[in-house]
Amino acid sequence: MTPESLLAPFIEFEFMRRAFAGCLALALGATPVGVFLLLRRMSLMGDAMAHAILPGAALGYLAFGLSLGAMTIGGIVAGLVVALGAGLVARSSRLKEDASLAAFYLLSIAAGVMIVSLRGRNLDLLHVLFGSVLALDDNSLLLISAISTLTLIALALLYRPLVLECFDSAFLRSVSRASPLAHYGFLILVVLNLVSGFHALGTLMAVGIMILPAAAASLWARSLPGILGLAILIALASGVAGLLVSFHADVPAGPSIILVAGVAYLLSLAFAPGGMLGARFVRRPHLES
Repeated sequence: MTPESLLAPFIEFEFMRRAFAGCLALALGATPVGVFLLLRRMSLMGDAMAHAILPGAALGYLAFGLSLGAMTIGGIVAGLVVALGAGLVARSSRLKEDASLAAFYLLSIAAGVMIVSLRGRNLDLLHVLFGSVLALDDNSLLLISAISTLTLIALALLYRPLVLECFDSAFLRSVSRASPLAHYGFLILVVLNLVSGFHALGTLMAVGIMILPAAAASLWARSLPGILGLAILIALASGVAGLLVSFHADVPAGPSIILVAGVAYLLSLAFAPGGMLGARFVRRPHLES
């Protein structure tokens, strides 16, 4: 099979080009957010919040059907409520934030599935849970692109306080008033990008395009700009490869994209300088007096 025939689907079919554009937007917007989630040790929080948007999106679906605007607004509101609610519970009770997030996550996914089942068919439930990257229309692409653009602008403005908060949040709070802005602004970016990924990959896998490329890149690169750039490339390559696997093997596109990203992570875990085997063959510099 020649490279021309392999890439022919993107040339011949408009839905493949739309899916590629969606994957590109997600790689540019959601994946850098995933890098900061990883640095802040909040990967599981991202997964919990991905499921938290389900009841809001389901309520939008219940009221207006498969309406892009209604499901988006519902998902954003539900995600913000869960994020702020988990923080409030952690600060006003003996429960830690991870425990409160786990409780909200379980309630959210159960409520979301129940709401969709009240009106929808199994096909509608699959659409909400697993997305439809091959069925992205103009409005969906505009929404994903707008969120990615907003994310890049916000990360550029909040880059320094975000980096400081990742490595020494106490120091940031002591020297700057930007700490609350960085913290809550970042949570809003997480919710927005999970909603963006939800339209393409569904609630169950939206966080995959954020975390897996970020984790793989962190095993290869040592600087934050290097991790960000490499994570974006891995996410984009996973999107292209997953779409091609889906087209040629006639399998669902969303799971294919995440599985390819997972393979990239496993290969990095094995052979990267920061991985299990690669670390044995890479000599790290030692401090010299």
